[in-house]
Amino acid sequence: MNTKVIEIQNLTKYYGKHLGVKDVSLSVEEGDIFGFLGPNGSGKSTAIRSMLGLLRFQKGQIRLLQKDNIKNQKEILQEIGYMPSETMFYPAMKTEEIIRFCAKARGKNCSSEADRLCRLLEIDKKKKIGELSLGNRKKVSIVCAMQHKPRLLIFDEPTSGLDPLMQELFFDLILEYNKNGTTCFLSSHILSEVKRYCRNAAIIKDGTLIRQDTVENLTRSNIRRVKISLKDYEEEFVYTGDMQDLIHKLDGMKIQDVLIEEPGLDEIFMHYYREEKKK
Repeated sequence: MNTKVIEIQNLTKYYGKHLGVKDVSLSVEEGDIFGFLGPNGSGKSTAIRSMLGLLRFQKGQIRLLQKDNIKNQKEILQEIGYMPSETMFYPAMKTEEIIRFCAKARGKNCSSEADRLCRLLEIDKKKKIGELSLGNRKKVSIVCAMQHKPRLLIFDEPTSGLDPLMQELFFDLILEYNKNGTTCFLSSHILSEVKRYCRNAAIIKDGTLIRQDTVENLTRSNIRRVKISLKDYEEEFVYTGDMQDLIHKLDGMKIQDVLIEEPGLDEIFMHYYREEKKK
């Protein structure tokens, strides 16, 4: 039986009267790259901050690395690397000072791995944080999360602000760490990231977990976005029927161009959301 490194049961968090998450339950096995999918404002960050003990929640239980996340918070955080969605550092400190500060907070000498990550990510260690772009601050955050080679990596919308080449390099690092035994929990609203790199995933919407399954099963759908170009106008619609039927329906129309592609994340969300409403 595989070891579960994340176990969440009936997590419920309200901000006053405003719902953060309600009755969220999920589990992640050791060695997985797990996607946590949802649109902005769906409750992803609330769930993650609750996991790390940064938020007090009203109901539920969370175990990380098989330990209670509240009672054993300090011990757990020694073995976790966390990258928040918003990168905030002391602006007057130099990059290298921030990286050393994060390593010192864990009581570890991470200089060798930190230097390697800085070279790969092309980080100027002498620059002050306040002089860096959003993308470069994100790269510093990656180093701070990964330099101590944690057992569990938790990333909250990590690729926003990174250029495409750095996004690819970031995922190469995740795959490398995962190959060496690190479990990764990746929050994202970008379906293509999760489809390409994650093995299992959960979908959350409006604070409610809709489904947890393999990525293959979650993205296997007969939903397609269809765009047809005629002489005088274009039409775009979502189609959920049989493709042969669609071809027959288009037959005879004076179509100049047609594009049939997989749906966006929102359309897949709505598909699962409607299915949940039917239950």
